[in-house]
Amino acid sequence: MRSLFPIFLSILLAELGDKTQLATLLFATDPKLSRVGVFVASTSALTVSSLLAVVLGEQITRIVSPALLETLAGIGFIVIGLRMLLAKYL
Repeated sequence: MRSLFPIFLSILLAELGDKTQLATLLFATDPKLSRVGVFVASTSALTVSSLLAVVLGEQITRIVSPALLETLAGIGFIVIGLRMLLAKYL
């Protein structure tokens, strides 16, 4: 269980304030919708999304090594961050 806590914490922090959470918040403001229904729908969507990521991740590691994937993901995040900084200041 201890090895799963960093995964839980990483996903929780990554999801806080992102567009998915904001969309859920907006749906919850609709008086015609059940709050429980919004919760169940949004939880189900995140669960299916996570399932797809796990299944695709497993398949990709059969073709590409996990070390290479980590390197490519790191480079990708750096590139995205640089593009965001350049777009803001240029």
